[in-house]
Amino acid sequence: MKYHEAFKGLADPTRLRIIALLLEQELCVCDLMAVLNLPQSTVSRQMTRLKAAGLASDRRAGKWVHYRMVSSPLVDDLRRLLQHHLANGDPFKKDAIALRRYVLDGHCAEKS
Repeated sequence: MKYHEAFKGLADPTRLRIIALLLEQELCVCDLMAVLNLPQSTVSRQMTRLKAAGLASDRRAGKWVHYRMVSSPLVDDLRRLLQHHLANGDPFKKDAIALRRYVLDGHCAEKS
């Protein structure tokens, strides 16, 4: 992993919001769109950048593509740091609450 790419991946407010949600659970683009109230093109473009930065990976399950944070020494350290610092800040706290409501309402894409 190229460290400078990982840090560039964190250098965007929308990508940070996405990462904060992916720290909670694996999600697909439609889930991220709904929770963050963003268009598909924005979410997909940001996911492409997060994957290129080595921070996220995907897996296909039928028609769904699910994204998750990768596991590597750097990302695992970043995960702990981000979980601690993003947990109570805005907009991250509001996004986490919206995700919980979204999942509880049964809207989360079918997981395989």
